[in-house]
Amino acid sequence: MTRPLPQFIKYWLLALLLALSFSPPSFASDGVELSQAHIEASDDGYRLSATFSFDLNRGLEDVVNRGVTLYFTTDVELTRPRWYWFDEKAITATQTIRLQYNVITRRYNVAINGSLQQSFSTLDEALSLIRRPSRWLIADKSALKQGEVYRVAVRMGLDLGLLSKPFQVNALNNSDWRFSSDWKSFNYKAE
Repeated sequence: MTRPLPQFIKYWLLALLLALSFSPPSFASDGVELSQAHIEASDDGYRLSATFSFDLNRGLEDVVNRGVTLYFTTDVELTRPRWYWFDEKAITATQTIRLQYNVITRRYNVAINGSLQQSFSTLDEALSLIRRPSRWLIADKSALKQGEVYRVAVRMGLDLGLLSKPFQVNALNNSDWRFSSDWKSFNYKAE
């Protein structure tokens, strides 16, 4: 003969079940989403204009505010389809944006590819530059054949390989550090 569960365990299980059913999924706010992207032809070459939407999760905000540098890398690939062989990879470009908090000055510093650096008073202002980086040159004018259609793929995410070794080990075991977008594709006709 089995004994019934005590009353407090029943209430505890019911509360747990309700909490799980009404809590939003944890992956809903995580990650990066490409909102808009297009390529512009200019006199000096081809530039990518992109807008990303994301918010740092609480774990990443805490890490930044403790002075750990985060690196956001945007990858771009342009391929030209060929019917007789594999697609031709015409352009591969990468841009890395560094986000760092200076505890002494209490300012957020953002550097693009290690050169252009700007300082911001709030994290949201610093993230706005990362979400909408300036149009960056991805290729010379001679890199694409005019009139050809190319498949453009873009993604952005945290570059864990640029972190110091102790943080790389922590990032492998912590879901807060899995912060990237999927590849988003569109067609571009070279001008």
